[in-house]
Amino acid sequence: MKLFVCQACGNVLYFENRACERCGHRVAFLPEKETMSAIEPDGEGWATLADKGRGRMLCRNAEYDACNWLTDAGDSTGYCRACRHNGIVPDLSDPVQLAGWRELEVAKHRLFYSLIRWKLPLQTRQDNPEHGLIFNFLADDPNSGQKILTGHDNGLITIALTETDDIERERRRLEMGEPYRTLLGHFRHEVGHYFWDVLVQGGGKLDECRAVFGDDTVDYGQALQRHYAEGAPADWQQNYVSAYATMHPWEDFAETWAHYLHIVDTLEMAAEFGMEVRPKVDRDGELSTRIRFNPYEAQDVHRLVDAWLPFTFAMNSVNRAMGLRDLYPFILSPAVVAKLGFVHGLVRDVAKARKP
Repeated sequence: MKLFVCQACGNVLYFENRACERCGHRVAFLPEKETMSAIEPDGEGWATLADKGRGRMLCRNAEYDACNWLTDAGDSTGYCRACRHNGIVPDLSDPVQLAGWRELEVAKHRLFYSLIRWKLPLQTRQDNPEHGLIFNFLADDPNSGQKILTGHDNGLITIALTETDDIERERRRLEMGEPYRTLLGHFRHEVGHYFWDVLVQGGGKLDECRAVFGDDTVDYGQALQRHYAEGAPADWQQNYVSAYATMHPWEDFAETWAHYLHIVDTLEMAAEFGMEVRPKVDRDGELSTRIRFNPYEAQDVHRLVDAWLPFTFAMNSVNRAMGLRDLYPFILSPAVVAKLGFVHGLVRDVAKARKP
């Protein structure tokens, strides 16, 4: 994620800003420019100071304070590039569900920022009725007792609204023995399943993927039952980024995909702040790094990992000084780095192929 600047006064803007805190200009995200823009009323629309555009429209979900993006020029749906992938949203007349939906949209828009940066193929259900990417945000039914489960099915990603309840999400994290559980993590994991379908299966990469992640033809239902009955192997950290990744090659890919997005987006934010790590006691330089590169354009996954390991060692240490859990409580073994390298190659190939 980047830092942005208000074109009206030069103040620093953040991705979720709706207005500049210094000059009061309304601001919005221009997805095709990958930047925030100060905007001014222009008839029924808005003029964008970032590119001197005219007659732009805010996404229809701005009405609910759930989106701060502008729609594409000439758009006829009224929704931005992120929100046009929405299917079912919660009951917006319910203040609790509305607040939860807004939290989900924050995470979803951060996801789409990354997907747009890489120019990954994004089809809606209107573009592709059978496999377009669509999100259903569903609440549990108190009358029937039906509990919504977060998951992916052929392009349809369901996110349980109850995950926006911090207490419930923490309860589930502890119940499942997870070191980390966030809304953004859910989005990044589930969209990994979607891109396995699109980039691996649909992109002719099955054999290459199986060589790295294993045989995905293994029965998923049986693998799921075995995982919850027996748990992860004792030595799982040697080959997997998380215990859940051991369950099935599909989950291994989705977990690795999510961590790749974690790493790239966090390193970009660190670079925006000009961060560097140089411990005084590090005589060999193994715990030192200067994050001065664009991780979205890194040629090699090892450049990402070489910056990530010292950075997270430092941030984990800072968190512990505050009595908090580690920022990144995971181990990147050589086998996991190889899997991250496969994902890196996938997104890099797409980005290169779609460059104008």
